[in-house]
Amino acid sequence: MQPIDIADVELAVLETSELTTFPCSVQNLRRTSAEKTKTPPSLLNPKKQKRRKKQGPCRKLIPEQGLITTDIAKYWRQRYSLFSRYDDGIQMDEEGWFSATPEEIAATHAARASSGTIVIDCFSGVGGNAIQFALRIRGCHVVAIDIDPQKIGYAINNAKIYGVEDNIDFIVGDFFQLAPFLKADVVFLSPPWGGPSYKKIQNFTLDLFKPRDGYSIFQVAQKITPNIIMFLPRNVDINQVEELSWLSSPPLNFEIEESHVQGYTKGITAYFGYIVSGSPGLSKLSEVVTSQEFGASPHG
Repeated sequence: MQPIDIADVELAVLETSELTTFPCSVQNLRRTSAEKTKTPPSLLNPKKQKRRKKQGPCRKLIPEQGLITTDIAKYWRQRYSLFSRYDDGIQMDEEGWFSATPEEIAATHAARASSGTIVIDCFSGVGGNAIQFALRIRGCHVVAIDIDPQKIGYAINNAKIYGVEDNIDFIVGDFFQLAPFLKADVVFLSPPWGGPSYKKIQNFTLDLFKPRDGYSIFQVAQKITPNIIMFLPRNVDINQVEELSWLSSPPLNFEIEESHVQGYTKGITAYFGYIVSGSPGLSKLSEVVTSQEFGASPHG
């Protein structure tokens, strides 16, 4: 079902502080043929009316973004956990809502990188991770890559809101084609998980990642640096993730942790190389940022 033009919907009152629910079918959002001929709604077959209400996915209105699916509306309610400065003009496309790393988790990832580190965000999306790496408290320089020019446009806008656009080089391109020409101290990988449907998979294996399987993605990143951070689904096959450390000779240091927001597991983070806790290079890394510093907005 394609997004419905908000101009086709007659709105009496729109409370911008709340999520407004509309009928679940196109027929109920547009004038029916019966209404065009002035047939009173009370004369319509009630059974047909019930069937009509069950058609199609329910859509809700995000005040500043128009109509979206109910699945995405769930992420909108968590908007301040994705970007604490959401109200300052953060921009996202539909995919960005479910693919952006929660800010508290992105800050924890970034805390593993030391000041002055060059970081490549290989699938940057709307910029959540790149922004956290580039903040002044860490001072990393980031190369943010995404194949979608619209997402890069949103990422530039969002970086300006956080005042870190000068610390990020934004590139529209295919990471796999660019990788042979890239140099960095740390590579951050959060390859597409396939949307919210990933939750239905009991054991998420590395071959399910897009646009290539997890092994291939890791091997390409490894040619840039052994210091790799991977943000993965919470139902990922842990044994396969550990196998990635053996793709090097000698094997890479390896660490895995659950990533939480407000007590809920949002994903699994795997660290490889010198950014692993206890590694010789860790003493030079930034201090982990507490959740209090990057908690949700009090307006959420």
